[in-house]
Amino acid sequence: MKTLKITGMSCGHCERRVKNALEEIDGVTVVSVSATEDRAEVDTNVEDDVLIAAVEEAGYTVTEIV
Repeated sequence: MKTLKITGMSCGHCERRVKNALEEIDGVTVVSVSATEDRAEVDTNVEDDVLIAAVEEAGYTVTEIV
């Protein structure tokens, strides 16, 4: 399980964009995305760089992955 700290999300539409971007990556199961908590939780072994690129392509910034 990985938690991505994400800036730039402000609404349900933002959550869906991030969720859809992450779900397009093979090997990623999105557990939850929360704009109010500025995070996404995913179940994956995919490298962090791949996750970051997908979120950035959707228009948001990953500040940390824990």
